[in-house]
Amino acid sequence: MSSSTLRVVWVYPDLLSTYGDQGNVLVVERRARQRGLAVERLDVRSDQQIPTSGDIYLIGGGEDRPQRLAAERLRRDGGLHRAAENGAIIFSVCAGYQILGHEFINDLGQREPGLGLLDVVSTRGEGERCVGDVLADIDDGLGLPQLTGFENHQGITHLGPGVRPFARVRVGKGNGTGDGTEGAWRDTVFGTYMHGPVLARNPGIADLLLRLTLDVRALPPVDDRWYEALRAERIAAATQAA
Repeated sequence: MSSSTLRVVWVYPDLLSTYGDQGNVLVVERRARQRGLAVERLDVRSDQQIPTSGDIYLIGGGEDRPQRLAAERLRRDGGLHRAAENGAIIFSVCAGYQILGHEFINDLGQREPGLGLLDVVSTRGEGERCVGDVLADIDDGLGLPQLTGFENHQGITHLGPGVRPFARVRVGKGNGTGDGTEGAWRDTVFGTYMHGPVLARNPGIADLLLRLTLDVRALPPVDDRWYEALRAERIAAATQAA
């Protein structure tokens, strides 16, 4: 952090906040404040410039046309690239995840350039949508417990050599490629298809983002009873459905 205040940037809530992913911002805010951190939250609409001095940037899911508009404006703006170059943490979900890649298929059926912050390419699947609860094992290098989330996407995301899978699915489709991968990450940039919102179901991920920002190995413990109850409920539901 460049100052004593954690700056959390919620990117384009007017375009990319369709599936309750704004809850991710609330979880990061709360878990930071529980550790005594001052937090400045910046909700940046698509007609505003992306600040480059944020610490954590969160991007949610959205419908096809808003996704295309968001990608166009983020490419023109360039602020997210500069923030990444400054070492900011970026966590993206679903449409936001696809936007961080090299390209995706837009609402016009055309290949839409992404931001190239993750070495992934997204296409559109021809079969059934990937819908339902997901259980997955998060990459060992991140040191996090099992991932629980809800997926709802038609996209198929192929990973290149410049990223690692965020997780390996036990239940669900994940990236939709049939290889068991879910999401992608490199350094301080993360992408996942998981809704839920994912950080409410997986507070350890929110704590990971905070640890990376603060450059510490551990955070003071907080009361996780509510989160653990939600996790247990959703993990049980996904296991029974499988």
